[in-house]
Amino acid sequence: MAAFDYIGRNSSGTQVKGSIEAANATAVAEQLNRQQIIPIAIEPSKNKSGDANNQLDLAQIFGSSPVSLDDLIVFCRQMYALVRSGVPILRAINGMADSSTNKQLKKALVEIASQLEGGYALSSALNHHPRIFTPLFISLVHVGENTGQLEQAFAKLASYFEREQETRKRIKTALRYPSFVIIAIVIAIVILNIFVIPTFADMFSKLGAELPWATKALINSSAFFLTYWPHMLIVCVLSFFGTRSYLKTTDGQYRWDRIKTRLPIVGSIIERSILARFSHSFAIVLKAGVPMTTGLSLVSEAVDNSYMGKKIVAMRTAIESGESLLRSAIASELFTPLVLQMVAVGEETGRVDELLQEVAEYYEREVDYELSTLTAKIEPILIAVVAAMVLILALGIFTPMWDMMSAFKG
Repeated sequence: MAAFDYIGRNSSGTQVKGSIEAANATAVAEQLNRQQIIPIAIEPSKNKSGDANNQLDLAQIFGSSPVSLDDLIVFCRQMYALVRSGVPILRAINGMADSSTNKQLKKALVEIASQLEGGYALSSALNHHPRIFTPLFISLVHVGENTGQLEQAFAKLASYFEREQETRKRIKTALRYPSFVIIAIVIAIVILNIFVIPTFADMFSKLGAELPWATKALINSSAFFLTYWPHMLIVCVLSFFGTRSYLKTTDGQYRWDRIKTRLPIVGSIIERSILARFSHSFAIVLKAGVPMTTGLSLVSEAVDNSYMGKKIVAMRTAIESGESLLRSAIASELFTPLVLQMVAVGEETGRVDELLQEVAEYYEREVDYELSTLTAKIEPILIAVVAAMVLILALGIFTPMWDMMSAFKG
């Protein structure tokens, strides 16, 4: 869809400006009419798609967001307090720009304040900074503006980001021990190949004795490492950047997102975490008054997984074709029977948003349990790897020494 800039007047006669993505100008006019805005001018957007994305910075090079979840939580909490206290939006944004410690967010808020002075709505101004504010964020702000509940929109967003941050912290905590062990194993292998094994190789070569297969394997691997380590380093660097470039493509991202949900041990945790995010996000947009099909489109991007997002988009297509939420959820094969039963009850009682919130909490409890047992599942594998290393070293280094000692005694 193309982006269009518009100028119009709302129901009170005030001039408003903004930007909308739509198939054509007619579709933009229809959207504005639904928002009770009379269009005066509609033009293709002169703001290149992704101006913010075209600015080369360290955050973009390494693929991270320029604004952390902590900054977004503080921003949403402070905006909630300011708007609830009756502070005008422009004054609130200027105050946030002055107090922000994040340079990217500070720059964006200064530009947003300038756009607000020019007549833009807050959601339209936020839409010019897609790397900082997601479509879900902008949509909730837009709904809050139209319903007069902007402070509630910021409260919901703050709660959403806090929950997301808590989930990420739990995952990092669970993976800290296995990551430390794996790094230690890699360092140990490097040290053994560079310093330890060559010393024993020199000693064994001087003796001229027949060496067992384990010792030959260790010596050959050490010799290969010492000879070709520059080539191995180049291959690793090229592989790293090549993989990153491929993952930035649509096909590469889709394949990786699909693989992540099928990884042994951690795949189920990733999948349940995504489903918890989907349920919580969908509950928020439905409770805010966003139409179900529009909400599914927003949530498909909020889950941050293109494979799962494609299935969510398929749910939206099924609903647009006349299917119920329950039937589209069954067809997606994403949810367990218990969750489907809760969705069915939600549709029957008209409380889909409340039931989805319970679904999100159900998945979060499952993720908590899986994370609590993750170390117990990975620990035997790590112990087996360490044991295999010790066994190979014992067979490769100590067996020849025992043979030599036996020969001397004989």
